[in-house]
Amino acid sequence: MREGQFIKQNIERWKSYHEPTDDPDELAKRFTNLVDDLSYTKTYYPFSNTVKYVNSLAANIYLSIYKNKKQKSNRIITFWTNEVPLIIRKYHKTILVSFIFFAVFVCLGILSDMKDPTFVRSILGDKYVDMTERNIANGDPFGVYKQGNEFAMFVQIAWNNISVSFRIYAMGIVFSLGTIYALFTNSIMLGSFEHMFFQHGLGLKSIMVIFVHGTLEMSSFIIEASAGLILGNSILFPKTYTRLESLKMGAKDSIKIVVCVIPIIMVAAFFESYVTRHTEMPILLSATILGSSLLFMLWYFVYYPIIVSKKAAANETIAK
Repeated sequence: MREGQFIKQNIERWKSYHEPTDDPDELAKRFTNLVDDLSYTKTYYPFSNTVKYVNSLAANIYLSIYKNKKQKSNRIITFWTNEVPLIIRKYHKTILVSFIFFAVFVCLGILSDMKDPTFVRSILGDKYVDMTERNIANGDPFGVYKQGNEFAMFVQIAWNNISVSFRIYAMGIVFSLGTIYALFTNSIMLGSFEHMFFQHGLGLKSIMVIFVHGTLEMSSFIIEASAGLILGNSILFPKTYTRLESLKMGAKDSIKIVVCVIPIIMVAAFFESYVTRHTEMPILLSATILGSSLLFMLWYFVYYPIIVSKKAAANETIAK
């Protein structure tokens, strides 16, 4: 084919490639076509300006594809700094409801143990309570955290807590009732467990030791439960959507919240395995770890989402 005929046959298509597109399939199609054209021109018109022209078009599209890949790699960062905070802000009221349930159920656990001294045994089991009381009598009330190898303990605790988090979340599919039940059982357990130490005059000490890891662990538990409530509420309250559409949206948002909590669960497991076992550490150090953990959770799940939401709203207003 003569060069003039080849150009006439393809020039309109090449011109259309100057129009930008964000469609990855269209970009791939254009790049493939241009690679074929470039191969043809280099074979039959190796010293022609057509080669340079087609090559420049292909190079521009290649750079466009590379740019999109770079943006996708940055999505990992924006997931944590923008996407998740906006979702959390959207469901702040649900997180508050989860916290209220948690606080009420913890208080019920404390009150139940105050009324019935055997209540804690029905929750934690005789074996665990007997072991704890022996440790208290031997002057090492938190000896349970010193057992076993640190790394093995970390792996076991992390795996168990991540499994529990997904179970709490998945139970929300039962119209949120499953998640509320999980909140109830775990919060009751925490309340009765803590009251056992308060009865022995070890209340403050238990907080300074157990909540070195417990601050992140319990906070994560509340967030996980809120994700389960989001899932269940998407079925109960579909608003203007069909229940299926509402469920899809609720599942998409809630699973992202669960995923963002996993690293926090890992850090809590690390603290429980490597740090909590040092039960005689200075109270100032314990308070620093506890306070820092609490401040981080409040910052990332309360304050920061509000800031990100306001910035997003301001940018949207400017765009309009």
